[in-house]
Amino acid sequence: MPLAIITGASRGLGLALARALARERWALVLDARGSAELAAAADELAAVTDVVALAGDVAEPAHRRELVRVAGDRIDLLVNNASLLGPSPQPALGAYPVAELERVYRANVFAPLALAQLVLPRLPDGAAILRVTSDAAVEPYAGWGGYGSSKAALEQLTAILAAEHPALRIYAVDPGDMRTRMHQEAFPGEDISDRPAPEESVPGLLGLIGGELPSGRYRTRELSGVTT
Repeated sequence: MPLAIITGASRGLGLALARALARERWALVLDARGSAELAAAADELAAVTDVVALAGDVAEPAHRRELVRVAGDRIDLLVNNASLLGPSPQPALGAYPVAELERVYRANVFAPLALAQLVLPRLPDGAAILRVTSDAAVEPYAGWGGYGSSKAALEQLTAILAAEHPALRIYAVDPGDMRTRMHQEAFPGEDISDRPAPEESVPGLLGLIGGELPSGRYRTRELSGVTT
């Protein structure tokens, strides 16, 4: 049974992907900051597959080490989905509190790299690392300097990691706008009911995970024709 670590898996895209992988008989190691939501997700998924759920902050070294320890000697997939939006509403860079920006970078840049460093020795050839990114990494949206620049940094780290590990498949994936709690926090007071549900991005992610596309940056809308 292949095994995946998924961070930020208690809701949104992380939970939607965990459900899909469970149906395909993947064993799962799940992480999220909210213990109650994570426990509920784990109870649901345990009816389908083997699940270990560890509540905690992926920005904390001890939590990362425990995730990898419980995963065991072979890890087939690492999904860096957990992200921190930062202040809401999003402040302009000229007024962005630097201490808050450091928190965003710890969660969105340093934590995925540090977790990958722990996981790399346990990934067999052909295994995959999948990082969830955003169009804010490449488009200069006013007010998105903190989150967007953190995702831009994550994408460059992902591209370099892929160049350094050609035997692996290492992806940055942009799911686009989604009807999630984080997206609502980014647009407080706005109606986001017209955004797609996270489940609509899952087929594209599964195509990457089970397919043979080379490492690189992808958008889930472009992956609709990819099959496993």
